[in-house]
Amino acid sequence: MKLLSLEMIRIEIENAGQMEQLRNLRDQLHEEFEQRLLLSHTLDWNRELNQVHDWLIHQTIELAQAAIHAEYGASPVPFAFVLFGSGGRREQTLWSDQDNGLIYAELEDEIASKQASLYFKMLAERISSMLIELGYPPCSGEVICTNNKWRNTWIGYRSMLHEWLLDPHWENVRYLLILADMRFIYGDESLVNRLMDELFDYMDNHPVMLEHMLHNTLHHKISLGLFGQLIKERYGEDAGGVDIKYGAYIPIVNGVRLLAIEADINEASTEQRILKLQDYGLVEEEIAHDWLEALSIALKLRSLTPFQLEGNQYTSRGKLTADGLTKERINELKLCLRIGKDLQKYVRKMVSKELEKG
Repeated sequence: MKLLSLEMIRIEIENAGQMEQLRNLRDQLHEEFEQRLLLSHTLDWNRELNQVHDWLIHQTIELAQAAIHAEYGASPVPFAFVLFGSGGRREQTLWSDQDNGLIYAELEDEIASKQASLYFKMLAERISSMLIELGYPPCSGEVICTNNKWRNTWIGYRSMLHEWLLDPHWENVRYLLILADMRFIYGDESLVNRLMDELFDYMDNHPVMLEHMLHNTLHHKISLGLFGQLIKERYGEDAGGVDIKYGAYIPIVNGVRLLAIEADINEASTEQRILKLQDYGLVEEEIAHDWLEALSIALKLRSLTPFQLEGNQYTSRGKLTADGLTKERINELKLCLRIGKDLQKYVRKMVSKELEKG
């Protein structure tokens, strides 16, 4: 398939009435975008790729919902399908897994409520199985719509949110940060907006939460040693390589996310969060430019890590191999990591200032 325009891709995807057609499209687009990575500006490439992922997932939900509708009738209440993780941030690679959830409106009648719960359980299972068929493996951490925690009523989500906020130990804060990356993709967007408003309103009134979030945010260390050397994998099949996902990409997106939360910026992507921080005068233009450059490098190198098809699903360990560490890439990576270290220091300083203000 010759890639002429995003509009043509959208039409092709929306006209795919069977999962087999959709899977063929995805495989063709995978090859095309893999080739385009080295010919495009990374942030532009990332935006286009994630638009395609959104269309693929949206069409999958359409097909799943049509199948469930034919078997069990229409949805009993409004619902929203959401993405978390890299999907929520519009930063999926060519082989990202499923990080998603489903939120549906509450029903007061107990019998109707049980029926709705069963309906959305079947819908979630159908969507997830179709996404697996499309090549998206389920999240290894079970942040997925087939998990009762992440398939819930709006009231259920709100209760979880406040439970995490009122008891901010490590695991609960991890859930809060997952929720902070939540992005609406299908259904009734108001269900998502109301929930995010709850989170940001609480953060505005309880800035001490930033301290709890800071510990989680800085948990992953930049893969750069004291003397500027790369910290490489020591054992296994990735020995001599570098963990791009957890040693470069995750520390950057985590740091920017916490600054966005502190600034009450409800944007999903790391790029947009950085731009909003700059627009609001909270970060100098030069610093914002450096962060965008580091993000661009991390996204590119993450997308250059080897991938494989396992059970017909795209997967990757997120590590750049020793063979892939050319002199040019090492220089790029070291620049990215130096900026990442400075970003983590900046985040610590800004959160400390906010806490001092009380």
